[in-house]
Amino acid sequence: MTVSQPGDARPEDLTSTGSLFPRDADARAARVNGVRSAGTYSALSAERVGDITGVPLPGAPSQQLPVIAASAGTLPALRADVRAGRLYDAALEDRAEPVAVLGSGAARRLGISGLDGQRVVFVGGTPLTVIGIVDDVERKSEVLASVIVPSGTALHLWGPPGKRDEPARMIVDTELGAADDVAAQLPLALRPDRPDVLRATAPPRPHTLRNDIATDLNSLFLLLAGVSLAIGTVGIANTTLIAVLERTSEIGLRRALGARRRHVTAQFLAESALTGTVGGLIGTAAGVTTVTAVALVQHWTPVLPSAIPLLAPLIGTVTGLAAGTYPALRAARIEPVDAFRH
Repeated sequence: MTVSQPGDARPEDLTSTGSLFPRDADARAARVNGVRSAGTYSALSAERVGDITGVPLPGAPSQQLPVIAASAGTLPALRADVRAGRLYDAALEDRAEPVAVLGSGAARRLGISGLDGQRVVFVGGTPLTVIGIVDDVERKSEVLASVIVPSGTALHLWGPPGKRDEPARMIVDTELGAADDVAAQLPLALRPDRPDVLRATAPPRPHTLRNDIATDLNSLFLLLAGVSLAIGTVGIANTTLIAVLERTSEIGLRRALGARRRHVTAQFLAESALTGTVGGLIGTAAGVTTVTAVALVQHWTPVLPSAIPLLAPLIGTVTGLAAGTYPALRAARIEPVDAFRH
């Protein structure tokens, strides 16, 4: 879950941290039932922090790495996996200690593989002691390519957030099933004076997400079925039209023996409808067989609507009738004299 603030916040709504979040936002959020951990974070602009190097030697190659000012609860809320060292706590943040935690990608680019000895990175010429390296996170993977600095340290070194900085956000790790209740309470818990300036966004519920995905897949399959049906219609129409052209003499003979136009029309409509029906039966058999085979291989229970075995051949019949209408009408317009001349 995330809690965000509008980018055009009014100056009178800002707190001492330069954002809409109070200095003790982590503790306030943690007091809400259902919250495991929470922390605020903001990406600092490169213009503020400057280049980053891993060694203080003159001419050492500098890196343009993202710098994130994060409170002590942010990395636990991201469920960070620490490879070496440790994460900073609220005490280090409150004292604005010059420390930093590196993501695995940032550590690799700075040439830091471990914390043997005292490792230091220079952010805009300011030395920060590296106290930990994060190997992986479950949320916000971009953190792995960043240098994470305590919010108090960032405020002390570089001042309040500027216009080019990313607006502060809060990441909240909640208990299973508590996200909606926590989202309703967090703005009031964080800013009881102005709860309207914060917006908590809960992740979608699993069943809602599952239903949305199922709806999208069903729409996609219906679209593919419609395209296949259109191709089949064109195929039947083309086949029937070719049959009319090849059987011109036969049509003329039937007309000469007394067959009327409606008889010729009915003949070709029946043939095209039969073609569509057979295609529907074959497609239904193939589809049911495929679904059953996949379900058996995956150890699933195959579930098919009972109307499908009846509806699919019926759709094939209607498709065949629609496809054969023009060729049948064309065949009915053939005159016996013209047919024998052909």
